[in-house]
Amino acid sequence: MFRFKLSTTIIHITGWLLFLLLPVLFLSSGQKTGSAWVLLSSPFYWMFGVTYLVLFYFNLLYTIPYLFLKAKYVVFGITVLILLSGVYFLQPFDKLLVHNPRFQQQMAIAAATQDSINQANSAVKAKGFDTVSLPFGPLPHQDMRMQEPIPKRTRNPLWEHSKSIDIVSLVLFLIITTLALAIRTVEQWHTTEQKVIKTESEKVTAELSFLKAQINPHFLFNTLNNIYTLSVMNSKHTSESIMKLSNIMRYVTDDVTLDLVPLNDDIKCINDYIDLQKLRLGPKTIVNFNVHGDTTNRQIAPLILMSFVENTFKYGISKKEQSKIVIDIKAEPNYILFYCENRIFNRQITERSGIGIANTKQRLQHLYPDKHHLNIREDEGLFMVDLVLNN
Repeated sequence: MFRFKLSTTIIHITGWLLFLLLPVLFLSSGQKTGSAWVLLSSPFYWMFGVTYLVLFYFNLLYTIPYLFLKAKYVVFGITVLILLSGVYFLQPFDKLLVHNPRFQQQMAIAAATQDSINQANSAVKAKGFDTVSLPFGPLPHQDMRMQEPIPKRTRNPLWEHSKSIDIVSLVLFLIITTLALAIRTVEQWHTTEQKVIKTESEKVTAELSFLKAQINPHFLFNTLNNIYTLSVMNSKHTSESIMKLSNIMRYVTDDVTLDLVPLNDDIKCINDYIDLQKLRLGPKTIVNFNVHGDTTNRQIAPLILMSFVENTFKYGISKKEQSKIVIDIKAEPNYILFYCENRIFNRQITERSGIGIANTKQRLQHLYPDKHHLNIREDEGLFMVDLVLNN
């Protein structure tokens, strides 16, 4: 990451050095060496460079990411027009050109030539002649009376130039705006691709974490031992318990590889997990698991809720004291609500909640950006989790 940022910084610095060097090369071409230093010392040269520098990074860092990429196209278009109008009135390239020594020399020559012609015309008129011999000779049919009236005041060529439209400045603005748009779009695509890769990696990590936390040898041993006890007692729940364990194993190894799974499948896995946990719970522990709303045709990222459910059974039960676990899932048209609550029997719960919840928080950030609200709190000896997932 550091190398990528460093290389990007070097590219930006190199690009702007080349951009600032071009006016020096073109406007100083054919002049003495000192003319380049005169241009570099001109405030209009630095105004030219700073103007496009500010416009480029203003578009790159603000207008494009916060307006264009947020689909605020009208506001983006108005902003670009305002910036374009500012360039139109500021005329950075024309001012740089006008105050260039080479241009001033050419304009001075043009002004002197025009003054000489005007003086000659005045002298000819004073003597009563109708034509005047130009330096290159008059045309045979040219009559000075056909010419435009002689102006009373000679116009300054610099003033005439300043009234023209600065096409170069406008084109440069459009070029840097397009370049900023291309750079930001590529960066956005790269960031999105990296998020997808990171999400896939974290999903695999979450799957492994779940396998280690829930489907670990200790869990399997307790569950199989309880099933064995049921079989010895010829309980009618033996086959059902084996099927529940099989369903959980299938879910975490096969179905969880998908980006989204049906909400009903995730709820069924949680229900099977709770039923198997009940096999080892004594009469001092009460588990309330409730599902509200229409859960059909709803989808959710797999194992998002399971991490919190696992946490309640890991730290919220006691063989000596009364304990109660509450798990509620509510499906609304535009969002899904999840709530779980358990007593705290281990004061190190926040430190020992472990990799499961940490990974779940990261996955929520990537899978539900700006579309979820997670509130984990402790109040009066109770550990509570509120999670809202928006569609």
